[in-house]
Amino acid sequence: MLELQTNMPAVMNNPELWNAVLSRDASRDGSFVFAVRSTGIYCRPSCPARRPRREQVRFFQLPEAAEQAGFRACRRCHPRRAKTADPQIEVVRQICHAIDEHDEEPLTMKALSTATGVSAHHLQRTFKHVMGITPRQYKENRRLANFKAKVKAGANVTDAMYDAGYGSSRSLYETSSARLGMTPATYGRGGRGMRIIYTIADCALGRVLVAATERGVCSVALGDSDSELVTALFAEYPSASIDSKDTAISPSLNLWLSKVLEHVNGKSSRIDLPLDIQATAFQWSVWEELRRIPLGDTRSYQDIARAIGKPKAVRAVASACAGNHVALIIPCHRVIREDKNPGGYRWGLERKCKLLASERELREACLPK
Repeated sequence: MLELQTNMPAVMNNPELWNAVLSRDASRDGSFVFAVRSTGIYCRPSCPARRPRREQVRFFQLPEAAEQAGFRACRRCHPRRAKTADPQIEVVRQICHAIDEHDEEPLTMKALSTATGVSAHHLQRTFKHVMGITPRQYKENRRLANFKAKVKAGANVTDAMYDAGYGSSRSLYETSSARLGMTPATYGRGGRGMRIIYTIADCALGRVLVAATERGVCSVALGDSDSELVTALFAEYPSASIDSKDTAISPSLNLWLSKVLEHVNGKSSRIDLPLDIQATAFQWSVWEELRRIPLGDTRSYQDIARAIGKPKAVRAVASACAGNHVALIIPCHRVIREDKNPGGYRWGLERKCKLLASERELREACLPK
């Protein structure tokens, strides 16, 4: 998530946000929203719904930022309707709304400037400062999300393509291949035609699932039960061919599993495996930087943002870490908060702490005596 140096409270590090959620503080409505990983829904602080566990919660300054991360608005508290008193945030929301309402036609910075009464230069800078991406990137992300929603709802790829604002199949395929991890047609079929094979084994951190296609590893997940791990894998590709046996992929998968287990059990310092995962260019830049962190070392989200040349994109960096589907291979567990708090971890905070401790032990063991 993008942690900004503004007059807003630090989203990642401010415990008052969670306290406001617990107390259902209506005075904080409009200043942030909280999203729940287990449900995929985001709410305003005063939402009357039952409170989730803290480790399932993420905070965002804007509803639009939560939606960029893949969450959908609560139908009970309607967080998009909450008003904000911060003028910069309000300008950004106006831009988001303008882009959302013109998803089938180009919207220039000049047009956005006219609509908001803010100079194009200031508008661009403010938007990126708050959202971590440019208005153009927001537009593209919304268009792709619109396409994905339509094909999942049953529309054919061609109709969904034009409805989402793509002028041609070429533009759709060029912009979506890296983000979908497959062709748009395959995604539109819920992964139908894809072959994914998985295996699950015991490790020092509980149960580990490794899944792969013919091109490489597409998932490494940690959990307490096999059913939990398998359910999560099937959820993303409901129509894919997913099985635990495949004569073509099995030999490679068994080798890749052994590499993962060697690392988890402290017998190797690094995992280098072929990957077949979906990602944006920004996510790849973050993940590549994570892989440069030495064994047993840690970096803050701010450190990573600076390293990739986007010092204000701290929240976006954290969001990229949370979107990592291949635990251990991309070591998002090595990223902590600026105040040295370990922060969150998709596969459980206890596992994160164990991983870092075991890596430090392995590093010490590898040092020359």
